[in-house]
Amino acid sequence: MDEWYAYPLLIFVGFIVGFINTVAGGGSLLSLPILIFLGLPSTLANGTNRVAVIFQTAIATAGFKSKGVSTFPFNLYLGCSAFIGSIIGANLAVDISGALFNRILAVVMICVVLIIAFGPKISINEVQERLTGKYLWLGIIAFFFFGIYGGFINAGIGFIIILFLHYINKMTLVRANATKVAVVFMYMVSALVVFAWNDQVNWKIGLILAIGNGSGAWFASRVSVKRGDGFVKKFLIVMVSILAIKLWFYR
Repeated sequence: MDEWYAYPLLIFVGFIVGFINTVAGGGSLLSLPILIFLGLPSTLANGTNRVAVIFQTAIATAGFKSKGVSTFPFNLYLGCSAFIGSIIGANLAVDISGALFNRILAVVMICVVLIIAFGPKISINEVQERLTGKYLWLGIIAFFFFGIYGGFINAGIGFIIILFLHYINKMTLVRANATKVAVVFMYMVSALVVFAWNDQVNWKIGLILAIGNGSGAWFASRVSVKRGDGFVKKFLIVMVSILAIKLWFYR
């Protein structure tokens, strides 16, 4: 990480990642491989990435709230459940070997590419939200498992959360995104504590990446989100596919 271009690259990538994560999800599918290719061991990259995601989601949450978009206290219930699950997932992640982590990340990348390319379109037509009763409890249970995955690797979880909130809780894309960033912020705190406790965080690199992530998140949260940007989706599919292949054979 001593190359002169590493830090500007991190900020640039972080901006893109923060924007993508806030608008939809999957940005960590870019930042994690970049951290690994810049020399960080897989588990250290996984932990370091959490620093940037915390800044990104905190800023995005503030940005959505400043625009009057908030789903409190629904997001708090989901966040508390995911917080507990994240502790389990993060403890699994710190004990995994680097080679196995790379293989898992590669598989996740391919799955997310397939979801982006062939998954159902998310409509933003106004619908009656379902945030109470059995739908609230279904969300609490589901987000416990989302938290486990989020604590373990987190990459691509944004797409899963958006699909769940749209089809189960009948949220629009904007409100689903606002809920998503708030929940991810909450469970990411517990994950970061676990990684930091196990000395799997490079704070300097994480904070530099956070500059980009936070800037991208703020910009994205201020933009009126109607539909996923087609260009971003195509760009993500190409980049993730290339990185997945490289990660699969990376040693």
